[in-house]
Amino acid sequence: MLLVGGCSVKSQPTLPASEQGRRDLIKAAQQMLVNRCMTARGAAGQPPRQEALFGAGPAELSVTLATGYTVRMHTDGCLAEAHRFLYGDQARWFRAEVTVNNLRPEAQVRLAEDPGYRAALARRAACPDEDTRCARASGLDELRARLEPLRLAEVRAAHREEIATYHQLRDRALHRAAGLLAGQSTPHQKDRAPS
Repeated sequence: MLLVGGCSVKSQPTLPASEQGRRDLIKAAQQMLVNRCMTARGAAGQPPRQEALFGAGPAELSVTLATGYTVRMHTDGCLAEAHRFLYGDQARWFRAEVTVNNLRPEAQVRLAEDPGYRAALARRAACPDEDTRCARASGLDELRARLEPLRLAEVRAAHREEIATYHQLRDRALHRAAGLLAGQSTPHQKDRAPS
């Protein structure tokens, strides 16, 4: 520990360089937090008590996607408690994560609404099985290759705010996870996110 002018300075843990390493770091910290919470609630063991892990009663958070599906989450389980510690704002993280994880399906919905794509899909469906010449002539593969990146770009532009929130909160979680696993902070410190 270095003392400068009476202040102590802690070294910051090194963050993984790879995306997989960053995901693994957050996942390990989340698991540690969930295990602590489950033990504190007397719900640890195999199999874990589902209501302690995920929450009970009606889910308090929900996001309805462009695909028509609604994703829900509780705010009272150990997983929610871990998210609050790592990300700070569970509701903002939930909305951002669900949105970002479903950008491609939303782009697929937009693609399926394209009249030219639907026509190529119908031509392809009319082809006999194993008839590669007919399938190629339908133009579906070329049209998909051209339109998918455009639709995905449109969806990303439409959700740029959620994408920015996702990156901001994930960066916070990455630093909190690194500190937690390095033993520099615990979820019981005064800077803990409110439950």
